[in-house]
Amino acid sequence: GIISSYNDMLSAHQRYEIYPDKIRKAVHEMGSVAQFAGGVPAMCDGVTQGQDGMELSLFSRDNIAQGAAIALSHNMFDSAVYLGICDKIVPGLLMAALRFGHLPSLFIPAGPMHSGITNAQKAAVRQKFAIGEATRDELLEAESASYHSAGTCTFYGTANSNQLLVELMGLQLPGSSFVNPNDPLRDALTTYAAQLATKITALGSDYRPMYEIVDERSIVNSIVGLLATGGSTNHTMHIVAFARAAGIIITWDDFAELSKVVPLLTRIYPNGPADINHFHAAGGMAFLVKQLIAGGLVHEDVNTIMGKGLAHYAKEPFLDNDKLVWRDGTSDSLDEDVVRPITAPFSKEGGLSLLTGNLGRAVIKVSAVKDENRVIEAPAAVFHSQHELADAITNGDLKRDCIAVVRFQGPQAIGMPELHKLTPYLGNLQDQGYKVALVTDGRMSGASGKVPAAIHLTPEAAAGGAIGRIQDGDMVRLDANTGELSLLIDSQNLAHREQAKHNLDASHQGMGRELFVAQRAMVTGAEEGATSLFPPLNLS
Repeated sequence: GIISSYNDMLSAHQRYEIYPDKIRKAVHEMGSVAQFAGGVPAMCDGVTQGQDGMELSLFSRDNIAQGAAIALSHNMFDSAVYLGICDKIVPGLLMAALRFGHLPSLFIPAGPMHSGITNAQKAAVRQKFAIGEATRDELLEAESASYHSAGTCTFYGTANSNQLLVELMGLQLPGSSFVNPNDPLRDALTTYAAQLATKITALGSDYRPMYEIVDERSIVNSIVGLLATGGSTNHTMHIVAFARAAGIIITWDDFAELSKVVPLLTRIYPNGPADINHFHAAGGMAFLVKQLIAGGLVHEDVNTIMGKGLAHYAKEPFLDNDKLVWRDGTSDSLDEDVVRPITAPFSKEGGLSLLTGNLGRAVIKVSAVKDENRVIEAPAAVFHSQHELADAITNGDLKRDCIAVVRFQGPQAIGMPELHKLTPYLGNLQDQGYKVALVTDGRMSGASGKVPAAIHLTPEAAAGGAIGRIQDGDMVRLDANTGELSLLIDSQNLAHREQAKHNLDASHQGMGRELFVAQRAMVTGAEEGATSLFPPLNLS
């Protein structure tokens, strides 16, 4: 059964248009049959940044899981292949795949586009546009030079983090994540994956069901990979959600404990100037897996679609006279500015950290934040939308040290949109010499960068969280080094403050948002995966 998230909106998914026919042909050569079981939606978070549609983005993950489950519910298939790359799509597909644990399941990527202009050039134009120093035409020219062809965006955001995770979990072919579209190797990998899906069913002697591959060990391996590479903050929710689909409970404490012992081994934008193609060329997944195994940081004794042992993933694919084979990956980094050995990491700790204090619990991507910006104590400037904050910066109302608080952005309030649009605005303030940070119960993009951002703050304002009691001018402390996020007033004063109220009706109408009333009512908090598919755990 083929489950696809193809559409023309996402450059990453555009190539999937031709994949079902490729898969049918490859499977037919094995004397088997492949059928297109169903399609699921796939949003581009880049297109919807700052738009009303972004408020449906996180909910689309659960919708994808349900859609894939419906497609498989015919109970006609001996195995399944999943075509998905981008932000909510892979986690949603994975949640469905895990509920059909008896089926062997493979994920088939389509690869990143070739590199365009540098990420530094792109970021500079965005910041200039935010303050009126670049025209819309200049912005569009830079964006078009960055995102210029079919393939995944090349920065290390959620989409490429997805690919790294499913490969580390043994659900994708070794070394297949970052091979560019139109490369002959890409087609060979797709054919091999399709044919492998016919070989590992219960009809034969080499049955490899999903339930034998995904367990606590492979989930931990995915978290370790995320931390070692400074991957997307969105996965502090997605991993929790798909682990739950497998019957496994993961909390942010697990992320925090692992982050203390997992070193940062890569610098990929926004954590550095290089992109995912540079990572692939520097040794890529095979080198990374070798280092994690050598450091004793991952479980090697796992099952994978390739067989027993994560060592399968320390190999890289290549074509030998048009035949796909794997060879040992490099034992040395081919560019230590991009990826380093376990003995010489960029940092002794992982790229994500947990923040706690009287405001609740939040996460921060520290790998992209310079040391001098990791601690800030400043007055709060409170806003109820990203647009209010952007306007305040544009109008010159925030030319001072401040911690911008953007609340009522959580899953219960408006679906927890990404606030990546704010990055160039806050970046401009930082470049002017001000100490700035963001605190929000919303999300940032997986590409969140240099400005310290305490995100996914839970409990959210709409659920009575303390973020709803912050007032303009309150002193707030964010210390990414010690893991502190605190409102600097006494607990008695905080407890007696009135909870802020905000009319959210405008965010519940238009662009289909009125159809998601049930999801907003049922959704769990960020630390429980922000999902409407499972009941709350009441972890506290």
